[in-house]
Amino acid sequence: MKRSNNERLKRFLAEEARAEGFDLMAVTTPDAIPQAGERLRQYITDKHHGTMEWMEETAERRASPGALWPEVRSVIMLAMNYGPEDDPLAVLNRRDRAAISVYAQNRDYHDIIKGKLKQIAGRFAARAGSDVKVFVDTAPVMEKPLAAAAGIGWQGKHTNLVSREFGSWLFLGSIFTTAEIAPDEPETDHCGSCRACLDICPTNAFPAPYRLDARRCISYLTVEHKGPIAHEFRKALGNRIYGCDDCLAVCPWNKFAEEAHEAKLRARDDLKAPKLEALLALDDAAFRTLFSGSPVKRIGRDRFLRNVLIAAGNSGDQNLLSQVEQLLDDPSPLVRGTAVWALGQLAEPRIFRKLRKALTASETDDTVLAEWRMAERQDPVGER
Repeated sequence: MKRSNNERLKRFLAEEARAEGFDLMAVTTPDAIPQAGERLRQYITDKHHGTMEWMEETAERRASPGALWPEVRSVIMLAMNYGPEDDPLAVLNRRDRAAISVYAQNRDYHDIIKGKLKQIAGRFAARAGSDVKVFVDTAPVMEKPLAAAAGIGWQGKHTNLVSREFGSWLFLGSIFTTAEIAPDEPETDHCGSCRACLDICPTNAFPAPYRLDARRCISYLTVEHKGPIAHEFRKALGNRIYGCDDCLAVCPWNKFAEEAHEAKLRARDDLKAPKLEALLALDDAAFRTLFSGSPVKRIGRDRFLRNVLIAAGNSGDQNLLSQVEQLLDDPSPLVRGTAVWALGQLAEPRIFRKLRKALTASETDDTVLAEWRMAERQDPVGER
């Protein structure tokens, strides 16, 4: 009887998941990832989490679902395909345009997934007579190891989840429940000898297969990192202004997602490859309007313009120079400092010297002054 009821609950979950637009659903136990805690502690010890202090602060709860909610007996993992319609790397060759990561070209997936999880969890709780909690990314839950333990996929060499059906393009969410549900078998690693995701990384962010140093990752630098982006990475950013899809896009397993399935979330046309010229003109109100409902909005206008200015400096487009010059007077030191760098990449010697003389005399922010000094030393500007 217990087995029969268990099977009915799983069928019910699978049907509800499909009805809400999820592509995969599987179940694991809260103690299925015993090695995850030690790996996380080593990751933090190595400082590979960069300035993401919340990782260290929540490490104990993140290490085990039971530490987060002692009553949990089963973890239901759900995944939704968000694979792109077109090659997301094609925009990297259009230097007058901006590359926004595929996941951020639509509404914030946290809101989309969480709403759907709540619907499923509510109906499941009523059916099973059990308590439930839902989590999507922002909570201290290690979704990728749990999804691998549940059999949805495996963590590839780029540390992201890979599915034989959907490649590297999956949003994940979880439902914790006090109900005891028979777990599914974990997925095995199918990466083999392939290292395409490691070799394509523009900043060499993988010190070894299955290990990521976030401090070198473009997704971290453009989204999580709050201050100036280190000079050693600026050229490598190219025109990537929010996130980076390189390691995901080259995964050979993506071909199955392209051949057999449609993504549930379509990109907004105005976010597929927006013009740098238009983005440089955004004030705070225009930024909030353009990215309303988008995950991009979370980083704020100043950090966003920091990223756009680096893309402008890398573009070689002299038509952007006047906008870069205007941002040298921006209220934000982060924006002003990055504008100095972009100016150094685009301006003729005479223009650079004139602006340096005019603006450094009144500049009071040390980080901006440091950018001016650095720009002076860079060839060919520093010699002009």
